[in-house]
Amino acid sequence: MNVDAAREEICRIGRSLFERGYVHSTAGNISVRLSGRGGYLITPTDACLGFLQPGRLSHVDIDGNPLGGERASKTLDLHRRIYAADAAAHCIVHTHSTHCVALTLAGVWNVDDVLPPITPYQVMKVGHVPLVAYQRPGSAQLVQGVMEAIDRAQKRGTPIRAVLHERLGPTVWDASPARAMALLEELEETARLWLLGARGVAPLGPAQIDDLRGAFGACW
Repeated sequence: MNVDAAREEICRIGRSLFERGYVHSTAGNISVRLSGRGGYLITPTDACLGFLQPGRLSHVDIDGNPLGGERASKTLDLHRRIYAADAAAHCIVHTHSTHCVALTLAGVWNVDDVLPPITPYQVMKVGHVPLVAYQRPGSAQLVQGVMEAIDRAQKRGTPIRAVLHERLGPTVWDASPARAMALLEELEETARLWLLGARGVAPLGPAQIDDLRGAFGACW
């Protein structure tokens, strides 16, 4: 994605997420990997995602050095590490989405799957989502926790595209801003359904999940 298109897309999805209540105040951040060695665009520190301006987004090179715009989000190192670990990732979105945060407060299903497979679109579009234990936002320990979760998933042969930070919310990544936003929406909706069902909804069974793998290539 070229730099001008990426600037517009970051602002578009930031505004959409804000207007629909997926983010609030100055919580959350978005980045895009630019084509070639163009580096990354990332939202500025303490920016409100609903009122981003294309020219004020932070532009950094592949080593994280500033090239223009305002000071980058404190999560820049995490974003760079995720991009390095997953060549297919071209956009990362982090929010403090209400139901995902509430899920970590109520108790997740297990460490490697914060939610059981309760809907087909969760299995097809989201996949496994591990819990990353609470660490201070922007800390090296938080980054390390995410990298360990990605490494565990890759070794199991079920690569992930999302993690859920305890008390902080989800970080998701995908091939484009639109796809990353859709993944986030599906994850938040599944968390809402699970909590509405008092965490007692029966998950899909192995045969049903196998059927989704065969029909849609679901990575579960």
